[in-house]
Amino acid sequence: MNYILFDGTVRENLLPFTFTRPVADIRIGILTIREKWEKYLGYTTTTITEDYLSEKYPMVEMEENVLINASFLPNRTLVEMVTGLRENEAIFQGEEVIAFYARETQEEVDFSSYRHIEYEGEALRVVNTWDIFSKNDRALQEDFDLLTEGRESAPISNTNTLIHPERIFAEEGAQVEHSILNATDGPIYLGRDSQVWEGNLIRGAFALCNNAVVKMGAKIYGATTVGPYGKVCGEISNSVIFGYSSKGHEGYLGNAVLGEWCNIGADSNNSNLKNNYAKVRLWNYATERFEQTGLQFCGLMMGDHSKTAINTMFNTGTVIGVNCNIYVPGFPRNFVPSFSWGGASGFSTYAPAKAFDAAKVMMARRGVEFGEQDAKILEHVFELTKKWRNY
Repeated sequence: MNYILFDGTVRENLLPFTFTRPVADIRIGILTIREKWEKYLGYTTTTITEDYLSEKYPMVEMEENVLINASFLPNRTLVEMVTGLRENEAIFQGEEVIAFYARETQEEVDFSSYRHIEYEGEALRVVNTWDIFSKNDRALQEDFDLLTEGRESAPISNTNTLIHPERIFAEEGAQVEHSILNATDGPIYLGRDSQVWEGNLIRGAFALCNNAVVKMGAKIYGATTVGPYGKVCGEISNSVIFGYSSKGHEGYLGNAVLGEWCNIGADSNNSNLKNNYAKVRLWNYATERFEQTGLQFCGLMMGDHSKTAINTMFNTGTVIGVNCNIYVPGFPRNFVPSFSWGGASGFSTYAPAKAFDAAKVMMARRGVEFGEQDAKILEHVFELTKKWRNY
């Protein structure tokens, strides 16, 4: 069977992260949503997404296909239902389609002619940007169970203090020395060739993905994920950092999500709680206004390739777009459009050519090429987001 992940109805709610990737490639827990489905299914997947993303994330269609709503995270029950789908069958949860069978010859799908199968179990679903950190605890536990079932951890050095070592798992090549790892409140996963340097205090749930690094003297609270090749230090709480991003110095990051190729300057901080303890509102790209999250704790959402200078401060509930450069004193406003350069004293447009030059240098440091596909995607994002830049 051929499995295809599609963005569904939530893509705009997940901007700025879905400006540069399909919903399937959002990381929550240890794995991306795509990686979770592929691990359960035992098959690779392709994607139906926005046209401007389709060159980098193509869709492969075969004679028989099952299309899966990528906002739903897999579990064993749901996967059994998905793999059991036959012609003219679809799985729903209420009005929302989770998965359906389609033939290559079908030009369009009419669900009125389908047999509806209701999924009545509990489904973990990513609908809004803040779900990425607020549901990270459960997603991380589920990924930990999936990845470690029937396996033994690689040895962990006896220079460390381990609390509940049965819930701490190190992949081959992971290194950790002279640190305290406390898995009382959730598991701790150390990915392949990851490193935890000396003097760190880490409470689960925590995932350090492959080749990522925790530098010396960090204080990390669950549920936090550091994606592949990420680098972190300072104080971090309940945050998800996608791959190749760095928060490598002192400063606080809490209830936050950072996209790929971000860099947080030394002593930068975000607020995650309003002084009056009110529920936090976040900018919503779909409605073009600030919407209630229902959360009392909500910090920073930062799109790919965005960066801050040292001592940058962010108010509670700040949304930063793609390819922003924040560098002046004071608190920038709570919504900064993509390709913005500046801060509290004002912004100018960050020209794509300059942004791309910076991306090429940053990516080359990690052995990754900034290619033509990347440039085309970001050029499209620049055009899409012009309406929010009034400078």
